[in-house]
Amino acid sequence: MEAACTTILTLILILALIICAWKVLNWLWLRPKRLERLLREQGLQGNPYRLLYGDSKDFLRMRNEALSKPINFSHHIVPRVFAYFQHTINMHGKNSFVWFGPTPRVNITDPEQIKDVLNKFYDFRKPNMIPQVRLLAPGLVSHEGEKWSMHRKIINPAFNLEKLKTLLPSFTKSCDDLISKWEGMLSSDESCEIDVWPFFQDLASDVISRSAFGSSYEEGRRIFQLLKEQTEHTMKIMLKVYIPGSRFLPTPTNRRIKEIDRDIKASLKDLINKREKALKAGEATKNDLLDLLLESNQKEIQEKGNNNTVGMNLEDVIEECKLFYFAGQETTSVLLGWTIILLSRYPDWQTRARDEVLQVFGNRKPDFDGLNHLKIVGMILYEVLRLYPPVVALTRTVHKDMKLGNILLPAGAQVSLPIILVHHDCELWGDDAKEFTPERFSEGVLKATKGRASFFPFGGGPRICIGQNFSLIEAKIALSMMLQRFSFELSPTYTHAPTTVITLQPQHGAHVILRKVDI
Repeated sequence: MEAACTTILTLILILALIICAWKVLNWLWLRPKRLERLLREQGLQGNPYRLLYGDSKDFLRMRNEALSKPINFSHHIVPRVFAYFQHTINMHGKNSFVWFGPTPRVNITDPEQIKDVLNKFYDFRKPNMIPQVRLLAPGLVSHEGEKWSMHRKIINPAFNLEKLKTLLPSFTKSCDDLISKWEGMLSSDESCEIDVWPFFQDLASDVISRSAFGSSYEEGRRIFQLLKEQTEHTMKIMLKVYIPGSRFLPTPTNRRIKEIDRDIKASLKDLINKREKALKAGEATKNDLLDLLLESNQKEIQEKGNNNTVGMNLEDVIEECKLFYFAGQETTSVLLGWTIILLSRYPDWQTRARDEVLQVFGNRKPDFDGLNHLKIVGMILYEVLRLYPPVVALTRTVHKDMKLGNILLPAGAQVSLPIILVHHDCELWGDDAKEFTPERFSEGVLKATKGRASFFPFGGGPRICIGQNFSLIEAKIALSMMLQRFSFELSPTYTHAPTTVITLQPQHGAHVILRKVDI
């Protein structure tokens, strides 16, 4: 009897090992080679699959080479920030694919196909995030299906234009604080040389702290410092081939990422619990994004019935708050950074923008109605977003065989929407595609793009960034208030070196010379 049991256990163990070995073989070789064959049958070209790494080693090598040296000031930045993708397209054409580990990623640059991918969001889904990346950008950005629909419905009311109007005092107070700091740094000739990049990171952090949580940047400083460190760790992981289960290894990076996540969650949990108690007690709300989110969530639960499948639980709310912090800070800070760099490089546009701001507001603080009259400022911001989009590419996963144009994409492949390549494409934007020409947006985005999906700095379709209006309003207010007080010119120490650290950032900062202007 004992011998029979031992034999059965041995057979079960052998069978389990065979199944595991088959799964590993399929993941590492059989599945990638099958996908490669199917893609080539569609006329798509790329490198042959290389075991485990795919194109990752070449990608990292080219990235490191590109980032090792700055470039002359021009907007031909794709070879620096998107080196391997451009190399692939130069080698294999626009209908090409690259390997991220054992997964092929097809480049989609045709606007009609891009529109299809963005609109058919149930078919082209967000890829499963590496667990460490999900800790950095959780919530709405990572959800799919019914959970995404429910979260979007609950969060939407906090970001409609009427609600955003009420946040203007938070925006202007944060900008006032920044301007006061700069005025205190001016020398006797009312000028100074500074790196504005860290100031814009602080400004965007301050704005999201006040408008989302009713606190100042000083109170939220610790969370932002932790998020910045978590971003650096996450970027290192993203640049490596992900091996399933590797997050459980007790490496220093993994341990630190988990520590940071626990720390941030504890701070947010305390904040949320206090607000929920105040809300239930009928106390006056702060009318910030967190209160609006909690009120909308409470309403959803009351309407649909209080059960585990309705509304957000505490963990869900914490995740959305983390996303407020991360996305709210990143997008606007990079938009303002590149805008000041470009206005410093093109003083005629800076003068035109200032003249418009003074015509609309004089020396008054910006108001919501006046923001709608800032046509030149709007044109400039759109052109900055075209040339220097905060996110340089979007990735989607094909969960079932899908027809996209004349291409049949097999389940298991991914598609890449290379925002920066499309935004710089001369066939779509004309011969001046790599030049700073805000006039192209003089009649709005629809006219500039001729109705095509060739401009999508905030994504597109039903999953377009929910914070788009928040970011643009904040940028318009900040830019208006800065132009009322200062002029900007590039410092001789400025080094043009765009780089991707989740978002597109100036690698060596944004060094400019500030001068006080009299109005």
